[in-house]
Amino acid sequence: MNPSNQSPNHTAEDESQAVVTRRIQRLSLHLMAPSAQNYDLCIVSCSSRGKLEVDKAQLSRYMRGKHREIQERVFEYFNSSPDLQTPVEILKDDHRELCWRQLLGLVREAGIKPFKYVAEDPAQYFAIAEAVGSVDISLGIKMGVQYSLWGGSVINLGTKKHRDKYYDGIDNLDYPGCFAMTELHHGSNVQGLQTVATFDPIKDEFIINTPNDGAIKWWIGNAAVHGKFATVFAKLMLPTHDSKGYSDMGVHAFIVPIRDMKTHQTLPGIEIHDCGHKVGLNGVDNGALRFCSVRIPRDNLLNRFGDVSRDGKYTSSLPTINKRFAATLGELVGGRVGLAYSSVGVLKIAATIAIRYSLLRQQFGPPRKPEVSILDYQSQQHKLMPMLASTYAFNFATANLVEKYSEMKKTHDEQLVGDVHALSAGLKSYVTSYTAKSLSVCREACGGHGYAAVNRFGSLRNDHDIFQTFEGDNTVLLQQVAGDLLKQYKEKFQGGPLTVTWNYLRESMNAYLSQPNPVTARWEGEEHLRDPKFQLDAFRYRTSRLLQSVAVRLRKHSKTLGSFGAWNRCLNHLLTLAESHIESVILAKFIEAVQNCPDPSSRAALKLVCDLYALNRIWNDIGTYRNVDYVAPNKAKAIHKLTEYLSFQVRNIAGELIDAFDLPDYVTRAPIARQSDAYAYYTQIVGF
Repeated sequence: MNPSNQSPNHTAEDESQAVVTRRIQRLSLHLMAPSAQNYDLCIVSCSSRGKLEVDKAQLSRYMRGKHREIQERVFEYFNSSPDLQTPVEILKDDHRELCWRQLLGLVREAGIKPFKYVAEDPAQYFAIAEAVGSVDISLGIKMGVQYSLWGGSVINLGTKKHRDKYYDGIDNLDYPGCFAMTELHHGSNVQGLQTVATFDPIKDEFIINTPNDGAIKWWIGNAAVHGKFATVFAKLMLPTHDSKGYSDMGVHAFIVPIRDMKTHQTLPGIEIHDCGHKVGLNGVDNGALRFCSVRIPRDNLLNRFGDVSRDGKYTSSLPTINKRFAATLGELVGGRVGLAYSSVGVLKIAATIAIRYSLLRQQFGPPRKPEVSILDYQSQQHKLMPMLASTYAFNFATANLVEKYSEMKKTHDEQLVGDVHALSAGLKSYVTSYTAKSLSVCREACGGHGYAAVNRFGSLRNDHDIFQTFEGDNTVLLQQVAGDLLKQYKEKFQGGPLTVTWNYLRESMNAYLSQPNPVTARWEGEEHLRDPKFQLDAFRYRTSRLLQSVAVRLRKHSKTLGSFGAWNRCLNHLLTLAESHIESVILAKFIEAVQNCPDPSSRAALKLVCDLYALNRIWNDIGTYRNVDYVAPNKAKAIHKLTEYLSFQVRNIAGELIDAFDLPDYVTRAPIARQSDAYAYYTQIVGF
């Protein structure tokens, strides 16, 4: 009934009914189709308007890009080599030998040589790494140790003489090697490493020593079994004529042979121990190294950023220890780029298994009606559809990171270098943390069958778990992002240059820090909520608020606690700031990918998925937006309702979206994810 036409004698029940009617009308308006005609940013038709038709082949081409062919070669090689496929049950030592044979087969039989791409075409290298990790994550990591870490340290930290001497042996696996940075007492704090390399001017050699147990090199991949060389990070000590006797020139990298090239026996002065069975990645032979007066030629110093002459004089184009250290670590940023990219590959496999199973599995249903797919339940959609949207978002964000990294390697542009360093730290941290949590969600979403080892969630979860720690602990990396944001914030007010990713701080900071508009705070129409400008503005508003408020807090606390104490007092605030910024970057790249998609059906599907990603993130942090009145209560409710609605819409095309990942059954290797005869194959696997 219309409240304006009520009689004076209307009852409380009538008024209650009127309130209900108004609420229904309002909610229906939230879900009505918009009138916008701009196709790039239009609202995709929803359930009452019919299911989207998705061209899976076109979407897959857009997703996988130009490196599809090399990945297909990897998949086909291992599919045709059953003796190189990792079984569900395998002992640690057997897994290590299999992993080594897999790498040898990839390089020597399949003719896929990743090392040349490390420097020439990093995007191609990362595509190979993603495909290899789909075969066995241990193999992907072992390949990364050999080519990105050991090989990368030689070509990026060394000079021509090192490349000439070691390149071919690294490339063809005659020179398997290690990357010996982490110590028992020091991981993240690389400048605190205690291993020393003392120059002996009489013999023109460096003497490598482990001064105490805390300096034992620990968790060194390839060290326990296969490595013949190690890039050892140690403090370079030069003799002086003063009372100190030696001058510490900071951490440098040295090539140290650790095993005999012919007999494979451990060389004199070197002690190698096995780090033993791990939570995951047991195909990688992690070991511990101790050095006792191990002598190496002066030429084994990787001398791109600092060199020692025959008479013991130190020279460098960089004036300070800190600048040399930053340059050295900066050349190793490719490892972070690769982990972020590969983590998305793991998430694609997990999402594919969980969603295919959820489409297949039927449980319960309406009375006297057939059972329904468990993906038809709102609770299952809530678990898996935002995750699928995030997988797509991460795909485009990490692909963009790879492009930036490749450009950086070509141009060495200083601004781009800074951008890639911070962005790789943020994306590696954010993506790997999200994937780690999602693997457990996927396992749970598949019920008891998800607990079967043959369906892979256990091995994927265990193997991927360490992605959150190596190549930079995620909490430490987020602090680097926060620190860089504060630096950019300071530059903004001092008129200095901003790196590309942070441009929005200058363009819109004043607008973001002004009082929220009380009119737009109440807008709740679907067209508005699915407008990319609203979504991106909301993300950036949150980041700008967090940045401004933490800067104020740091200034306040530093007066009484000092800079270190103030940072620690505000640490959780800083981590939230870094995550918020990375989410803004991810959304911006997703929106860009939607707009640039040439195929209309793919673009429509991606727009739907992008909207779910954005609104789900806003809803997850709705308290922040409500606290500052950026979103009014009615708008918050509308966002929640629309998020659930979009999850339902994405569910309708979930099969097509995971098919676009183009992962055949022999890659996913989970019986419950097979595209046909899943249950029959599953029972066959367990012996029926």
